[in-house]
Amino acid sequence: MAGRNLCCKFGLLFSLFCFAHVSYSQPAVVAPIVVEEQLLWLAGTAGVGYYRIPLLSYTPQGSLIAVCEARKEGYADFGPKFLAIRRSTDKGLTWGPMDYVLDDGSFYDGISLGAIVVDDETGSVFIMYSHCPHYDHCTVSTTYLVESTDDGKTWSHPRNISEQVGTMMFAPGPGYGIQKKYEPHVGRLIVCGHSTLRGDGMFCLLSDDHGQNWRYGGMLRGIPYNQNKKGGDFMPDECQPIELPDGTIEVNIRNEGGYHCSCRMKVRSFDGGETFPLEHLTFDEALIEPAVAAGLYYNNGVMFFSNPASTNSRSNLTLRWSYDSGTSWKDALQVWAQPSGYSTMTMLKSDPQDGEYLYMLYEKGRVNQTSYEMLSFTRISLYGFN
Repeated sequence: MAGRNLCCKFGLLFSLFCFAHVSYSQPAVVAPIVVEEQLLWLAGTAGVGYYRIPLLSYTPQGSLIAVCEARKEGYADFGPKFLAIRRSTDKGLTWGPMDYVLDDGSFYDGISLGAIVVDDETGSVFIMYSHCPHYDHCTVSTTYLVESTDDGKTWSHPRNISEQVGTMMFAPGPGYGIQKKYEPHVGRLIVCGHSTLRGDGMFCLLSDDHGQNWRYGGMLRGIPYNQNKKGGDFMPDECQPIELPDGTIEVNIRNEGGYHCSCRMKVRSFDGGETFPLEHLTFDEALIEPAVAAGLYYNNGVMFFSNPASTNSRSNLTLRWSYDSGTSWKDALQVWAQPSGYSTMTMLKSDPQDGEYLYMLYEKGRVNQTSYEMLSFTRISLYGFN
């Protein structure tokens, strides 16, 4: 407020100087390197066939939470699962033992992750997931929330929010939801995801009361909608939202049908996730993909993106970064050259030094030449030191 009054007091010329000074400030130049990697889950251990769909989040108290689907039998999306979780209280240096938050028993089309969303105002951490996402051996899809109010130590019983949002299949993420920090709609929780392939599209759920009530906001429907699809159709799918410093929401989206290119879709909202107009849909041909869930994170003027950088195989997991909100990509770091799949990223916010490290959890393979062998946690120094 004092700065604005000062600009007004000394006239238009000084006002323009103030504006220019803010507009042209540059983010710190990053030089990411991998400084540590730990195996958090390995296929065939603890009585589980495969571990897939990595979720990773900070907590307001400074912990890290890693979540995945523990698929009891095969690596496919179908079959019974646990929702598995591990927690670190020392910035990822060590991890507590695995815990099962949920168990769908022998249900064939049960738990499907999912997104973590943190409410920094209340300290709550939510995990949103769906049940019966493929309508296989079941007919009604349901969206659930579990909540932790003690830094991820314990979790509530599942809460069915389909009474609020209906039973259209909604598969959150996979990744994380966001809380609006800038106008409009400061404090709003936003979780984006997709629906069935037939009714595919990017859809976002919004909550303005700290996760108690949810409703549909903006969406980007597939074409043709609610009809069978074929290769090349417009099929927005798994997605990750972020908020930019001007309050814009950007969602980076899996291009399931390969519409226009084997690359990522991006769409923006300027009204807090209420709408995603088609005129703000773009395709980023620099971000090639084999149709996969990707990681996205924005911090201190730098946008980070991670995916298997290939048009035809899930391999070559690569981290890219941009200083102009994804308009161009400055450079790239190869995290893993061999088979690699879904990835997600987060940063801690409890200490000034937290801004020096980016944390990634990703699907990794080596022995069997698939990306489903393990889930690996990686600590990345953003400024090139250990």
